[in-house]
Amino acid sequence: MKIPLREALVYLVVTCSSLFLTAYTVHMLVGGMVPPETEYRLMGGACLLVGGAIAYMAWDVIKRRR
Repeated sequence: MKIPLREALVYLVVTCSSLFLTAYTVHMLVGGMVPPETEYRLMGGACLLVGGAIAYMAWDVIKRRR
C-alpha cells in the first residue's frame, strides 16, 4: 500500500519544521558560548537525532497500517 500524497506532505512539513526548531534551540542554548564549529556540530547531531526519531515514527505508522 502506498502512502497517500497528503500524508507524505504532512510528514515532510513536520520534519522540516521540527529540524528547524531543533537547530534554533541548540543555537539559542549554546550560541556565543562555544566556537561556531562546535555549535554547528551540536546542531547537526541534534538534527540527526530528531530526524531519526521522526523517520522511525513515520516508519512505525506505515508498518502498523499494513
